[in-house]
Amino acid sequence: MTKFGAAQGLRRVEDPRLLLGRGRYTDDITLPGQAFAYVLRSPHAAARINGIDAEAARAMPGVLAIYTAADVEADGIGGLPCHVPMKNRDGSSRHDAVHPLLAADRVRYAGQPVAFVVAESLVEARDAAEAIMVDYADLPAVGTMPAALADGASLVWDDAPGNIAFDWETGDKAKVDELFAKADKVVSIDLINNRIVVASMESRACNASYDAATGRFTVYAGTQGVHGLKNQLAGVHFKEPAENFHVVTTDVGGGFGMKIFVYAEYVLCTWATRKLGRPVKWTGDRSESFLSDTHGRAQSNHAELAVDADGKFLALRVRTEAEMGAYLSGFAPFIPTMAGSKVLPSVYQTQAVYANVRGVYTNTTWVDAYRGAGRPESNYLVERLVDRAARELGIDRIELRRRNMVRPDQMPYRNALGQNYDSGDFPAILARAVEASHWHGIAARKQEALARGKRRGIGLASYLEATGGAPVERAEIRFAADGMVEVLVGTQSTGQGHETAYTQLVVEKLGVPVERVRVVQGDSDAIPTGGGTGGARSLYSEGGAILAVTDVVIDKGRQAAADVLEAAAADIEFKEGEFRISGTDRSIEILALAEALRQKGGDDAVKAALDAFANWDIKAHTFPNGCHVAEIELDPETGVVEVVGYTVVDDMGRVLNPLIAGGQVHGGVAQGIGQALLEHTAYDENGQLLAGSFMDYGMPRATDLPDIDVTFHPVPCTTNPLGVKGAGEAGAIGAPPSVMNALQDALDEFGVHHIDMPATPIAVWNAIQAARP
Repeated sequence: MTKFGAAQGLRRVEDPRLLLGRGRYTDDITLPGQAFAYVLRSPHAAARINGIDAEAARAMPGVLAIYTAADVEADGIGGLPCHVPMKNRDGSSRHDAVHPLLAADRVRYAGQPVAFVVAESLVEARDAAEAIMVDYADLPAVGTMPAALADGASLVWDDAPGNIAFDWETGDKAKVDELFAKADKVVSIDLINNRIVVASMESRACNASYDAATGRFTVYAGTQGVHGLKNQLAGVHFKEPAENFHVVTTDVGGGFGMKIFVYAEYVLCTWATRKLGRPVKWTGDRSESFLSDTHGRAQSNHAELAVDADGKFLALRVRTEAEMGAYLSGFAPFIPTMAGSKVLPSVYQTQAVYANVRGVYTNTTWVDAYRGAGRPESNYLVERLVDRAARELGIDRIELRRRNMVRPDQMPYRNALGQNYDSGDFPAILARAVEASHWHGIAARKQEALARGKRRGIGLASYLEATGGAPVERAEIRFAADGMVEVLVGTQSTGQGHETAYTQLVVEKLGVPVERVRVVQGDSDAIPTGGGTGGARSLYSEGGAILAVTDVVIDKGRQAAADVLEAAAADIEFKEGEFRISGTDRSIEILALAEALRQKGGDDAVKAALDAFANWDIKAHTFPNGCHVAEIELDPETGVVEVVGYTVVDDMGRVLNPLIAGGQVHGGVAQGIGQALLEHTAYDENGQLLAGSFMDYGMPRATDLPDIDVTFHPVPCTTNPLGVKGAGEAGAIGAPPSVMNALQDALDEFGVHHIDMPATPIAVWNAIQAARP
């Protein structure tokens, strides 16, 4: 019997199943009578469709159906909407661009679905798709933001002048302008936050079936929460009661925000299964993932910092262009605006902040949330700007940050954009990171590298995240007939270790062995509501619900134990898994109580006496924070940059499982280093994807990563009963600015005063050559 409560490094309970190949992913599911789908996609970034001839393809062996936009529209199946209402600076509403399930008369990006082919096998579906003749008439395309914003640029949408989707602002502009007017120094920087693909290990997939007798759909799909897909299928696409849709998510091989969204393939599979009376499966290959998944980041920023004579930050002013692609994805406008802007004040006492964000259409696939969802972009521009300010002011980088940080005695602290930081000790974390990274010994290490013809650089980034997501979460506990304690949750693990964390909470509260806890997720029939996973919300939201439901179980169990032990409920206490009559040695374990109830009255007796559910209202989100220090080595002859040291000090509040939390940081840092040095989703100006496979797209490998030293500096959160803060996105937030600040430190001697991500060898080499006399 194993009992591991909270704050212990329990190894992940899900790992043996996954490592032994017993995981069950969407593509592993094959249903009786299974049919297979393939999507014919546009090769053009902008074109009119003059006609589609699919007659020869329909006659090919194994083909069950070929559907086009006309078929979908005839059945009234709606397209993919954006869910974010937004007002422009002038009070008008943002532009709306609903993504059709299949293109009708026009395509707006390369990879847009044009036809949906269903056949007896995937090979036959693919062969048929190649036989479909589509008459395209090329149109001018804008494949990059500079091209889309140029004077006289072709329009992605005729009713979106200048290719602007929205023009949004936040903050006190008048106060910011006033503070800038009296500043002793204004420091500015222009940055590119490079566009990247998500590249989850498991690609997207869907398998849908329909029961004509009941009128119910069953949809298997890799999601970050089944209820989002269920509710959108019912309310937006089919306009049928939600109870007609049963959505199941099994194991998920990575999500990172991208699998939150509903995609055309999911709706098409669900629609086609009813038309054909056969289950329909679609699984994207890696090339399709590059073309059709939501991408991340894709911003250009101009940021200005007003500073007084003492080096104190007065005001921050930011102008951002955020690429949307050709259509607005589900949450796309929210990411660079409401999500990203609220952390622009970061860990600093900046008096006022103003931000203007314009969403820009291009003839490319859509851009939406990617690990951190707006917060990495904001932290990146702030920390690059602070480093530049330190250089221009002649103030040490550490000292400038320390001088401007919010102090712990100021908590709770309301930042310049109205966010309330409940807790944190930013100066202490900075100090620990500096010490742990041996910052002050860098001069000797630089000399040693120079003797080998290399250059060393060191950089740091203090970061602050604001977590988010659905405002309510649900948990349910059932004492199953096989002796297991089932914990039904509304979040969805995509690899984070939820099963382990939730198991630890239940073990700590109910005193049952680890091996007797079974976490159930990803089933909309079994779990009636749930907010899903995103915004680093799962532990404090679902954890709060689990604490609440275990309290209900214990309260209900007192009466049941009193009946079994023949005592008054008021005399029953619960401790370490046992109900005991106070002051006596008479007791019964909670699992034994469940079995006694079942023997006496069956499952109904257990349900009445012990089973329970609870909804947890999330009144406040959390503010994880920390400091990353990166040390790099540069070969000036080749431009190759190697990250040789990496230190993280994180405040994630109370750390429930240090192994899992550390693993989350490691993964995020790997993604952040990848963005900083390697990754770039390159399109040409005509909207053709140039980096459409792992042959062309630079993914980080183990050899690109250093040992990552992670230390936790927990300052308990005061707004949730666990005292935890989100952990899932922190690594991806701190890594890009710390790495790029380290590289800038190494490049200073060459007269290179600025470099953007990704700092690939050719980009670094070119920058050095351009700076030479």
